[in-house]
Amino acid sequence: MKRNVLPGLSLSLGVTLFYVGVIVLLPLAALVFKAASLGPVEYWNIVSSPRAVASYRVTVLCALAATCFNVVFGLALAWVLTRYRFPGWRFVDAIVDLPFALPTAVAGIALTALFAGNGWFGSVLAMVGIKVAYTPIGIMIAMAFTSLPFIVRTVQPVLEDLDPALEEAAQSLGGSDWEIFRKVILPLLTPAILAGLSLSFARSLGEFGAIIFIAGNQPFETEITSLLVFIRLEEYDYQAAAAIASVMLSTAFLMLA
Repeated sequence: MKRNVLPGLSLSLGVTLFYVGVIVLLPLAALVFKAASLGPVEYWNIVSSPRAVASYRVTVLCALAATCFNVVFGLALAWVLTRYRFPGWRFVDAIVDLPFALPTAVAGIALTALFAGNGWFGSVLAMVGIKVAYTPIGIMIAMAFTSLPFIVRTVQPVLEDLDPALEEAAQSLGGSDWEIFRKVILPLLTPAILAGLSLSFARSLGEFGAIIFIAGNQPFETEITSLLVFIRLEEYDYQAAAAIASVMLSTAFLMLA
C-alpha cells in the first residue's frame, strides 16, 4: 500500500476548500449574481452616476495617498525595528499590530477626537490653517492608520533574513550607504514592498469603520464608496449596492493580481 507523503491531505484539503467556498466564494458569488441581475444599461447608469464617480475618486485618490505614505514610513519603520534595539523596542513592535486588533469604529472615533478642531493634534494644526477632520486629509490618515501593518509586516521578515555578507561585500568594494541600499538591499526588498503595497491599497479601498467618523461623509467631497454602498443598503436598493460594490471588488482583485 502506497503511503501518502502528507497523511490526511484529502480531508484537510476538503475542509479547507469547503471553508473557502462558504466564507469567501459564496458571498462573492452572491454579490456578482445580484449585480448581474441588472441589465447592462441599468448597471452602467448606477456605477457611472455622478455621486458614484465622485465616491470612486475620493476613495481611490485617498487610498493612493495613504499607500504612498505607508510605503515610505512603513519601510523606515520596518528598517528601524529590524536593525536597531532601543528602550521600548518591543512596545513599538507590538503597537504596529494595533490596527489589526482595534475595532475600526474605535479607531475612527479616536482619530476624530485627536484631529477634530478642539483635539490634541487638530487644534495645533488649526493654528496654521490645516483642517483634518471632515476633509480628505482625515480620510487619508484613517486609511494610513489601518493599512500600515501590511507594509511593515511584509517587509520586516525579508529584512531580517537578508544575508549581512551581501552588505559587507558591497562595503569592501567601496559602496556608500546609499549605493548599498539602492543597488543591493532595495532590489531584494522590492517583491515584498510590492506585495505590501497591494495589500495596503486593497485594505484602504475597503475601509469603512475608521473613516466614516472622521470623513464628514459629504456627498461629492468626503463620501467614500463603502459608505455609498451602505447607504444604498439602508434604502433597500440591493441591486445598486451590489453594482457599486462590484466596481470596488474588481478594482481590489485587479490590484492584487
